[in-house]
Amino acid sequence: MKNCILLLLFIFAPAATSFAAPPTGQIHIGWAMTSITPEQPVALAGQFHKRISERVESPCTATVLAIETRKGEQSLEQAIMVSCDLVLIADHLQPRLRKMLAGRLPGFDPKKLFLNATHTHTGPVTRAIGWYTVDDKGVLKPPAYVDFMLKKIAAAIESAWTNRAPGGVSWGLGHAVVGSNRRMVYRTAQGQPPFGGGTAKMYGSNKTPDFLSVEGSEDTGIEMLFFWNTKKELTGCVLNVACPSQVRESARYLSSDYWGKVRMEMKKRHGKKVFVLPWCGAAGDQSPHVQYRKGAEARMRKLRGDLAADEVIAQRIVNAVDIALPAVKKDIRTEVPFGHHVETLKLPRRLVTRSEKEWAQAKVDSVLAKPADKRTSAEESHRRWNQHVLDRFNEQKTHPKFEMELHVLRLGDVAVATNPFELFLDFGMRMKTLCKAPQTFIVQLACSSGWYLPTLKAATGGGYSAIIQSNLVGPEGGGVLVNRTVELINAMWAK
Repeated sequence: MKNCILLLLFIFAPAATSFAAPPTGQIHIGWAMTSITPEQPVALAGQFHKRISERVESPCTATVLAIETRKGEQSLEQAIMVSCDLVLIADHLQPRLRKMLAGRLPGFDPKKLFLNATHTHTGPVTRAIGWYTVDDKGVLKPPAYVDFMLKKIAAAIESAWTNRAPGGVSWGLGHAVVGSNRRMVYRTAQGQPPFGGGTAKMYGSNKTPDFLSVEGSEDTGIEMLFFWNTKKELTGCVLNVACPSQVRESARYLSSDYWGKVRMEMKKRHGKKVFVLPWCGAAGDQSPHVQYRKGAEARMRKLRGDLAADEVIAQRIVNAVDIALPAVKKDIRTEVPFGHHVETLKLPRRLVTRSEKEWAQAKVDSVLAKPADKRTSAEESHRRWNQHVLDRFNEQKTHPKFEMELHVLRLGDVAVATNPFELFLDFGMRMKTLCKAPQTFIVQLACSSGWYLPTLKAATGGGYSAIIQSNLVGPEGGGVLVNRTVELINAMWAK
């Protein structure tokens, strides 16, 4: 009987993290970059109203970094990371790309590949069925754009993997003011539920007597990884900034936003062959738009000669790189511990309440009351947005979990952890402070689409980004994500 009880305890016990610190090997690095900017006009992602691109302000690109460690001829570990100037990584993109690469990357495990988005609001739509219908004459439809984009990315991945060569890596930390918290808190309710109801509002005014505070934290840190060839020449860098790339978010042209300006400035200062791979840190409540001192900021822009806001941000980021670079060049490692763990993590979904369902139904009905040919693209987007709440209410008993692909890596003293959300900053801070890694990079908007993931404070305050329409996963799921990520990182630092 005692043995039976022990057996049952073993069967139903939570799975333990059994792997230890990864082995050390010689690092090999491969880079590639490709334009994913179409020649035809496209619908632009990131707003409720439909926008069609009229020109190209700066090219949207995909940057590829391939890493492998070896001991002699033996491959120890590997990763391919692809940063894309898109608003998000649609759920179908990564699985389809992996299938396209079958047989093209000798020795590479396709599950060790992940995509991330910079969250530019001036990149192409990649979902055939989104918030609005793209059937405009002369406009490249999303499925055709995705075909074009994935072919370009697959070729760049193949090039980076084929061209990997021995080199070195170093890591550093810099600081630059890029993002600020965009949620304002008030004494009284703002609007009606669920677009307020509580006391918070995204981009709310802070010039009203009801204004109390900015809701959350801000982070000026820039996590940096630098890669070098055998001559100790810089080949590229990874820059991790806790702010989405959406300075130009309402524009009607294609743009890689401030990351395009960073790439230009890096090439100007460090050479045309230097790659920049951007990662957006936990930043669901962050924005590059100034939230206070707006008058002073406007005056400084005028005195500078109306230098665009994304150009100012790029200057700040590259200045931070230039401060860090001489220091980290003293500590280039050619042999490092490298581990890469991939798993499917199931998080509890944020459940739709009956009152939320009724609110969404009323919003859907109000749009459907208008003839289809009289609805604006924004009205149709909001109808589909609220319809999704109704669908979830009907399915949540049978589908209570949200599945996400989680990547956790150790490279030297650096940890990297991905998530598919617009993850509020405080979750990232919790990961960084609770784990054993000396330096941690959080990569949001990776692998798939998870929408906003708010803190408990934000969900209580309400407002866009923290209401049921904006969230597939809520604060409870965020806690599960933090705990599992920290557990996996700490396992990689086990003695």
